[in-house]
Amino acid sequence: MVHDMDKKHRIVIAEDHTILREGLRALFASNQDFEVVGEAENGHEAIRCVEELIPELVLMDLSMPRLNGMEAIKEIKKRFPEIKIIALTVHKTEDYIIATLKAGADGYVLKDATQNELLTAVQNVLEGKSFLSPSVSGKVIEGYLEGRDPEQTSSSWDTLTDREREILKLIAEGYKNKQIAEYLFISYKTVEKHRSNLMKKLRLHNTAALTAYAIEKGLIAE
Repeated sequence: MVHDMDKKHRIVIAEDHTILREGLRALFASNQDFEVVGEAENGHEAIRCVEELIPELVLMDLSMPRLNGMEAIKEIKKRFPEIKIIALTVHKTEDYIIATLKAGADGYVLKDATQNELLTAVQNVLEGKSFLSPSVSGKVIEGYLEGRDPEQTSSSWDTLTDREREILKLIAEGYKNKQIAEYLFISYKTVEKHRSNLMKKLRLHNTAALTAYAIEKGLIAE
């Protein structure tokens, strides 16, 4: 990719760990094709950066405080569908990957990727293609091939109480049991019980699966 100096691709980096953010900035600063125009430490800042700077691409960490990356992706894509987004994460579970792609991410790169892999991902996504880290692409294909029974998920949804739906939403937003207990003024054990009931009713076995389900049901505010 060779471009004139004034045609640099504008990038926003959303990552709450300073050392990782600085490393990413240095990587792109050393490449004449790119310019890092903004940085964010949480989902709210990421959305604000995008509104102000209108970059071509956002590198989005999924696990950030206040507003997580998945919600930020949905919000940005709703308002700026032309802006490309690559999710940068440690999560390798199939449900998490599929949920992120459904939220609107154009690429999914693991944090243990090499610099070359990340640059390849950025180039692919800017060219209008999608990119998945090789170690996760098989999981996604398997997940889509297996599919889901929409009737079963719909009837399960109807069995949830208002409190369970509230807790499911908070889980999907990245809150831990202790934080949920404090937020709702209930005991830690009560949150654990609700969480256990959610998993049984929905036949889902981890936080990523609950998050994917919440996104499917539109529980997370767009």
